Amino acid sequence: MQIVKDIYGEADMEAFGARLSVALRNGGVVYLEGDLGMGKTTLVRGMLRGMGHEGPVKSPTYTIVEPYELADLEVYHFDLYRLGDAEELEFMGIRDYFTEQSLCLIEWAEMGRGILPQADLIVRLGLIRQGRHAVLEATTDKGAIAMAKLQDMLAD
Repeated sequence: MQIVKDIYGEADMEAFGARLSVALRNGGVVYLEGDLGMGKTTLVRGMLRGMGHEGPVKSPTYTIVEPYELADLEVYHFDLYRLGDAEELEFMGIRDYFTEQSLCLIEWAEMGRGILPQADLIVRLGLIRQGRHAVLEATTDKGAIAMAKLQDMLAD
């Protein structure tokens, strides 16, 4: 199952993230794919705002992970762009972040190949004329449930 959506501008990306957040209320693992500047962190900001977070949302490019404690869910935003070796994730205790009560949003997941769990959902962002093209793909049953919820919301 796939969802394809064209997104125009930062506000549209944040609004799409807010809708996606509703579908991911039960947590999971989401890989965010796309070149630099495609809006991955903007999408995460929209997701967090959709879940009620009011504080700043910054890219974890240098810290690798930014945690967000929400009322009913722990959200972890990872950016593995600067990771030298996937084994570094073991040293930071990466497996402790992946629980039933967490949503893990991972940019540059390919840098953690072999260590990271399988994604429930993959969001691929690409460039189109004056905007972004998002392709979402479910890779697990949990991801398929989230996709079905999102598809219903987008149909409204």
